[in-house]
Amino acid sequence: MEVEQWLHMANGDGENSYATNSRLQEKAMLETRPVLQGAVVELYRSLPARSTMVVADLGCSSGPNTLLLVSLVIGTISDHNREAEQEQRPPAAAMELQFFLNDLPGNDFNLVFRSLDRLQKLTADRRPQYYVAGMPGSFYTRLFPCRSVHLFHSSYSLMWRSKVPDELSGGAYLNEESIYIGKSTPPAVIKLYKEEYQKDLSLFLTLRFNELVCGGHMVLTFLGRKSKDMLLHGEASSMWDLLAQALLSLVLKGLVEKEKLVSFNLLFYAPSVDEVKTVVEENNLFNVEHMSVFESSWDPQDDDTHDDVVLGCTSSGLNVARCIRAVVEPLIRKHFGEAILDDLFMVYASMVSKHLKKAKAKYPIIIVYLKAKH
Repeated sequence: MEVEQWLHMANGDGENSYATNSRLQEKAMLETRPVLQGAVVELYRSLPARSTMVVADLGCSSGPNTLLLVSLVIGTISDHNREAEQEQRPPAAAMELQFFLNDLPGNDFNLVFRSLDRLQKLTADRRPQYYVAGMPGSFYTRLFPCRSVHLFHSSYSLMWRSKVPDELSGGAYLNEESIYIGKSTPPAVIKLYKEEYQKDLSLFLTLRFNELVCGGHMVLTFLGRKSKDMLLHGEASSMWDLLAQALLSLVLKGLVEKEKLVSFNLLFYAPSVDEVKTVVEENNLFNVEHMSVFESSWDPQDDDTHDDVVLGCTSSGLNVARCIRAVVEPLIRKHFGEAILDDLFMVYASMVSKHLKKAKAKYPIIIVYLKAKH
């Protein structure tokens, strides 16, 4: 499978598209807004007169969330300058903003660019002046010139790996009826996933360090784990384990070949906070300014993370299935074919509904705010 071609969210703006089913990701961005605003203001105030702040969003995808970062940064700076005027302080001197929206080439950049008119109307009365450009490519490669970016942002992207571990994709190790790390996954396979994650994150940090200006910042948000246990109820492993079970049910019905399921493995890893800290410390290129974990319900329409009871398990199961379909439909279509999509996610919705009767399932989401050591 060519990762850069098929690892992207469902394109367009139809019923099953990511653009229509990305409220979960929107909530995560709004949750991290205070950390992002602090980073933006600090950078903005540090810039010399008449300079340009360069902001890059890595894994931007498409749909309404794609331009949310642009809007948040512009709004933060506009509010900061307004407060400075009211307090009769001189405003910060950075007069222009350059945004780069990055994702793999298969991303629906056309939908992104069609959304720019709406953004321009919303920000017409705000300053500073800004410019938006697309930057296709993997964030596990170099994307920008040395010392050219002030702020990197990435939301709901860094749990995706650059590739499936070689030994797993080559058949040396089998994960049988799992597609990620499930209850039946051998310890050797878990080790492969963890090692791939460590290599990828270390590479990502090194690449971004070379592209950041002196003292540049990064605000990163991604799915993770609250503990070292890979198989806790409600975490990402359970979500993918249920999808594997849904695929297995289609195997038993003769709709999917068993070999297809055995050979399908996700390029995914949800790290624990300790794993993230270890890689950052060993990499030794960034200082950790902030690191925390918050939780978000599997159901993107459920905003109550304190109550552990799901009242409408059937509707929640459907909501979760739509959300996950928007994320993995291109991968499923490429590997298994388009014919199974509707049946698969109907079965998946039913399995999620039953799972939620045990207790409300939640994603742990890690926020990391880093400053480059220069």
